[in-house]
Amino acid sequence: MFLQENHVHQGNTPDLLKLIRPDSIALSVWSPPYFVGKEYEKYLSYEDWVKLLRDTITAHYNILKPGGFLAINIADILCFPDISLPKFQSLNLSKQKSPITKDEILAAKREHPEFNRNELAKLLGCSEQTIDRRLNGNNIRGGKYVTQTRVHLVGDIIEKAGYDAGLPLYDRRIWKKDAAWQNSKWHSSSYRAVDEFEYIYILWKPGVTVINRAKLSDKDWKNWASKAVWEFPSVRANNDHEAKFPIELPTRVMRLLTEVGDTVLDCFMGSGTTAIAAIREKRNFIGIELLEKYVKLSNKNIKAEVRTNADI
Repeated sequence: MFLQENHVHQGNTPDLLKLIRPDSIALSVWSPPYFVGKEYEKYLSYEDWVKLLRDTITAHYNILKPGGFLAINIADILCFPDISLPKFQSLNLSKQKSPITKDEILAAKREHPEFNRNELAKLLGCSEQTIDRRLNGNNIRGGKYVTQTRVHLVGDIIEKAGYDAGLPLYDRRIWKKDAAWQNSKWHSSSYRAVDEFEYIYILWKPGVTVINRAKLSDKDWKNWASKAVWEFPSVRANNDHEAKFPIELPTRVMRLLTEVGDTVLDCFMGSGTTAIAAIREKRNFIGIELLEKYVKLSNKNIKAEVRTNADI
């Protein structure tokens, strides 16, 4: 028995992908957990996260139509704990409240080897925290007691998993979004930029891909379909799900890569955004979601969209 279309199914994504009819999906478009500490992904270790991503990509080979596409939306920089990295970062002069240097503290320690941090601080006229920070350094992401953070580009994980699965990289789009100021503590404590874009990696199942420019207007082709950078706002309020992408994202991908009546898959359905886009664009959908509360949420949002369309 294959998974029913126009329905959201609860379960583990790699397992349920095996239950989709072979060669039936024209497009799979989804955004996986980003491994940034969200509540719904805390059960994953870094190794678990990489395995989930690879297993999910691998399972798509059998279910995509020949010539079909897999589009993965993800922020390209992944940050995860790595205690092998040094904690110390360059001195942030704008943040320093004391002129005392590490060399001055080390000189005082040599002169008074019996002094503890409090005694050193009193001797040098600074705080105990200053002694600790100068000697032990800060995490490159802020917070002196936080585990060191490794920065890794996700693209190579996706590209390699795709090639290994027989789904070569076809293209990529950059989604230019609102600046992610929730990361401003990184921005203010290092030279790292504030995040303001994500990638959409497009993998392809070898086969005949029909190019039909007539399905889009000349204006659409000029303004976004033929461009590498797509600019539209992020979701204004993640009030019912903590990681939603805007409906414009799956809408553009399915308008570009599918035809009316095709079936679109989102195997990390979340709040149901891809399904709603499919309904509006007259595509069928299959949704997969691990957590029951988000299955209920997506079904609620989908039913509301169906009612709205029925009233038009």
